[in-house]
Amino acid sequence: MPRPRALIASWARFWGAIPIVLALGLFGLRACIHVEPKDRLAPVAAQEGDPPGSQPLAGTVWVARGGPLIIGFQSDSPARLTVASRDLRGAGVTKDRIIVEAGPLPIRFAGPPDARLVWNPVGRRGEPEYLPASSLSPEPPETATFHGAGAVVSDGVIALLLLAVLVGSLVMLARRRLARVSRDTWIALGAVFAVAFLARWLGLGDQGQTWDEDFYWGAARNYITNILSLDFRQRSWIWSLEHPPVFKLLDGIGAQLADGFGPARILSAIWISLGCALLVPIGARLARLRVGVLAALIAALLPPLVAHGQIVGHESPTVLWWSLGIVLALGVHDELPEDHHAALRSVILRMVAVGAAVGIAVASRFVNGLLGPLCVLIILVRAPRAWRADTLKWVAVTAVVAVLVFIAVWPRLWSQPILHLKQSLATLSGLHAPEPFLGAVTNKPGASYFLVYLFATAPLGVLLAVTGGLARVAVSRTQSLLLVIAWLVIPLGVTASPVRQDGVRYVMPCLLAMAMLAALGLDWLAARFEARLRHAFVGLGALIALYLAITLVRVHPYYLDYFGEQVGGAGGVERRRMLETAWWGEGVDRAVAYVNEHAPFGAAIHRDCIRAGHLAWFRADLWTAMTSNAAAADFIVWYSPGTTPCTLPTGAREVFSVMHDGAVMARVYQRP
Repeated sequence: MPRPRALIASWARFWGAIPIVLALGLFGLRACIHVEPKDRLAPVAAQEGDPPGSQPLAGTVWVARGGPLIIGFQSDSPARLTVASRDLRGAGVTKDRIIVEAGPLPIRFAGPPDARLVWNPVGRRGEPEYLPASSLSPEPPETATFHGAGAVVSDGVIALLLLAVLVGSLVMLARRRLARVSRDTWIALGAVFAVAFLARWLGLGDQGQTWDEDFYWGAARNYITNILSLDFRQRSWIWSLEHPPVFKLLDGIGAQLADGFGPARILSAIWISLGCALLVPIGARLARLRVGVLAALIAALLPPLVAHGQIVGHESPTVLWWSLGIVLALGVHDELPEDHHAALRSVILRMVAVGAAVGIAVASRFVNGLLGPLCVLIILVRAPRAWRADTLKWVAVTAVVAVLVFIAVWPRLWSQPILHLKQSLATLSGLHAPEPFLGAVTNKPGASYFLVYLFATAPLGVLLAVTGGLARVAVSRTQSLLLVIAWLVIPLGVTASPVRQDGVRYVMPCLLAMAMLAALGLDWLAARFEARLRHAFVGLGALIALYLAITLVRVHPYYLDYFGEQVGGAGGVERRRMLETAWWGEGVDRAVAYVNEHAPFGAAIHRDCIRAGHLAWFRADLWTAMTSNAAAADFIVWYSPGTTPCTLPTGAREVFSVMHDGAVMARVYQRP
């Protein structure tokens, strides 16, 4: 009988085929168990007005919450949909808005076989979502039953297993490099990841629904359905076309698992926690292990990084890809074989890995293209003198691989890539809504926009530590420390684009660099005292971690609106109209919940003072009496009163408010 080690070695020869077999098996399993949504409806007799040649289907659709429902279909030829007596006809993406009560509704559809039913259920807006089979029944409303309505759990599980196969394959490819990582580094990685994930998991969702989540969530769910269906038609990839797909493919797995943001938010927390944890090996390479551990811990507890790890958005994978790209770039010239040809082969393969990471990063968000120049700079600067000529010659490999990966993972670019890329960029080039910036309200803030936000949203203790890190760089000017400055500066290249908005959303990599600088500053300070105080570094690290933990508790749950002590917190910023507060829907849910609880049946509601109106989900009966005349309203909800103008009628009195760190998120007024 062969020994276990020999058996493992024999199987290792075939490991490349194993993931292919597993992936094919998972796609085959999905084909066997998947039920197309329209197959959940029963064939019925044709009616006058049905498209010629169509097979009419009928049944029941389950609506989990009362209010405005958007429902329709996507069809290349004429189709007809009837929901709750509303008749809808057309071609392409056709939809309508109806006010409904929660519960079962009759549905009838007549259209071509490849047409899809789409909707935006009450509670979500944005891109139309494919209506899931779990929300349909072939029975009439009186007898219809539903199991797991709104979710496609089997698709979520299969997509998660496919991701596990992909990650496992990459781990196998990198197994020799990973085996060289020290035990202490692995322990630190795991510990920081646990802290980072816990900081995001506690209170996950307490901030309420945010501005773009439903837009991304719906497109993400559609993308996973497309992948599992092997549907690469152009019409199936038009959702959220202004943004590349990788982020949506990642969080779309969670979007399949439940009819809500919870699982997708958990995945966001995982991606950003991994990005924070990777600062451990980065710091170990640039300085020493303890610097990496402290930098990772600071990043794990920074309020802006916690905030964007709790919502469905592009920011969490952005943090992961930048950390991964930097780790790979730092290791391009590590432990090369003595034979020059073998060493060159290793360098080229490692540069291919860097290019793939950059390509995936750009396929998550366009501005991540700035990761490429940083990685190239790291590779060239850290190359041994004897290798610099060869490295410069082969650096184009990184760029070519990045472009190929970017196109390969975005099916929309498989045909007419230049045209479709221009369309996406054109959609992003529009000006955003005006926002406060240094006392003015503008949609064209100055070039200092991101620098001001980085200063204002850094906790004061971290900012002081960053100052120490900058002083250390100025004094020592070592190659590694200067790379940290490049890491801080290069992401600010987004200033040249039209997207000067949304605080630090577009410069998340700068927060990682600031965490590294803070750790370098504290390490430098501790070294001055360690001759007399042996555990000075541990003490400083514990102090900064405790300070950040207290900060998180103090400003919970609105980390999106965190501002440091140096600017007077959120209240000081709001009073001076210095920067934007309550900008992504924070507090809307609590204000609306108050109205839903206290408003009598059929009360007139004025919601025009809610800039994030698509996040205000009132009771079903309140939608029919909605009014745009504040003087005729019974209740008025004013969101972000510090930045959004609203004229209140005489006699309106404040009955409820949502406060955060001295700033007003939302107010509710009632008229007698």
